[in-house]
Amino acid sequence: MLTVLLLSATLTSAQTPVLPPLIPWDGASRKLAVAASDPWVTPSEATGFRTTPRYDETVAYLRRLVAAAPHLKLMSLGKSDEGRDVWLVIASKERAFTPDALRKTGKPIVFAQASIHAGEMDGKDAGLMLLRDMTVRGTKRELLDRANFLFVPIFNVDGHERFSRFNRINQRGPEEVGYRTNARNLNLNRDYMKADTMEMRGMIGALREWQPDLYIDLHVTDGADYQYDITYGWNVAGYSPAIASWLERTLRPAVDNGLRSMGHIPSTLIFTDDPLQGITAGQGDPRFSTGYGDARHLPTILVENHSLKPYDQRVLGTYVFLEHVLRVLGSEFTGLRGAMNSDRASRPATIPLSWDYPKTDPPMTEILGIESRKTLSPISGGVRIEWLGKPVTTRAAMRMQTVVLTSVKRPAAYWVPAAWRDVIEKLDLHGIAYERIAAPRDMDVEMDRFADPKFETAQFEGHVRVTATATPERRRERFPAGSIRVSTDQPLGTLAMLLLEPASNDSLFQWGFFDSILDPTEYVEAYIMEPMAERMMAEDPKLADEFRKKVESDEAFRGNPTARLWWFYQRTPFYDERARLYPVARERQEPARQ
Repeated sequence: MLTVLLLSATLTSAQTPVLPPLIPWDGASRKLAVAASDPWVTPSEATGFRTTPRYDETVAYLRRLVAAAPHLKLMSLGKSDEGRDVWLVIASKERAFTPDALRKTGKPIVFAQASIHAGEMDGKDAGLMLLRDMTVRGTKRELLDRANFLFVPIFNVDGHERFSRFNRINQRGPEEVGYRTNARNLNLNRDYMKADTMEMRGMIGALREWQPDLYIDLHVTDGADYQYDITYGWNVAGYSPAIASWLERTLRPAVDNGLRSMGHIPSTLIFTDDPLQGITAGQGDPRFSTGYGDARHLPTILVENHSLKPYDQRVLGTYVFLEHVLRVLGSEFTGLRGAMNSDRASRPATIPLSWDYPKTDPPMTEILGIESRKTLSPISGGVRIEWLGKPVTTRAAMRMQTVVLTSVKRPAAYWVPAAWRDVIEKLDLHGIAYERIAAPRDMDVEMDRFADPKFETAQFEGHVRVTATATPERRRERFPAGSIRVSTDQPLGTLAMLLLEPASNDSLFQWGFFDSILDPTEYVEAYIMEPMAERMMAEDPKLADEFRKKVESDEAFRGNPTARLWWFYQRTPFYDERARLYPVARERQEPARQ
């Protein structure tokens, strides 16, 4: 079979993707590119955006730029698994190259990262152009009068060097790109909460230390064809409503106008197979950049350039996007800071864990789509869609995921026993505040008892995820010295809840950090339990009746001798009292006395 696959891959027809027809474009942003003869031409510009530079070439260009531009500094956020530095460029008119110094400038801090998926290169090449124009060329120098700019050109540095022309089958240029995942085949944009990767630990550390006012994650789409070239968005109704409102009402109109003035067609994010049938706006889980920023109350924008547009169009559109974001923050920072302070001060009594769409008819919106033809495929046996390259304007439904489906009440605090060092280390990484007790303490708390744990049938991002049915119990619990109390009355209280509440989709429990509590470790032999069960039923008729009903009603139980004896064992004091007890406890806020 492998031989057949390798032979097929040598076919000429298997080496060239069949992309939809291209819509001609000649936007005004073309004038942003310099001639190949310019001494500060970027590597991608030098080839007419036909290529993108490798890691070493990118770093060499940055080193030359930083050496010539006193307003720039290059520093490492840490090493990758293969030993490469993840580089951060700091751009500051005041040459404020430490977190404290940068904040003291009083200007907004914009932090943009590119190449979290290293086949999606647009942000890297746009950022190199913008850094050059803000400094050595001077054509955009006024942007640094308005804001500070932090830029990571290549986040997934190891994936970036898995360079090939076969990495992005659905993308129009550049000729060769890196790979989606890192050296350990982990997707960095699924790693914000569990933080398994060295790259993500460095990034979260940077967000914690530099405290940016806006975080931008630069991507390129998969999926459908449409007219838009630059799409972007954020969580629409999550944990930071004031921030989301500012982004929608203040930032989007100004950035959209800037993009249109330069010949680009912006849109909200589009995740659909056919936008002519409608589009949706939802909530990214906190494993993603937008969901994580939402939970941190850090304004976070996901940019998804359209993969079917030419590379020059996408890079230049990203440049224009970044330029106008800096302009907006420079003039409207007071409003954004007020929104951030509002969300960080809020302590809602309940925290949503999942959302749904309203049952009412959704509003209609204008869609700039591409005409398609759908036929029955003799190859797949399903519906084949062919994009025909003809622009179509229509109106379709805009469904927004704004209805809370499940939620949890906010406790006063969580208690994490000292033994769970890896969990406490995750809280440290994210910057969540807590107090550590120096002596044992007895507390009245609520703890979950798990039943029916269900593990996924396949691994996901290096973990076998798990869920379980939880029953809360009131307990008097002794926490040993070194245990921590995590108050939810802090700006990152929501993030703490999403990490520690087992029902949260990105909780450390569901990612498998507490799997060891799910296995009973003490057993009982049948020759001991058989006579004990007989005596227990003889002593307690109600217990005997409950057992008989269980046997009669539960076929699986009836046919499982071990389960039947275990049923009695669980009702003895010999059974592990802490079996499947979630060790993280909730400290409930007692109601005020009248």
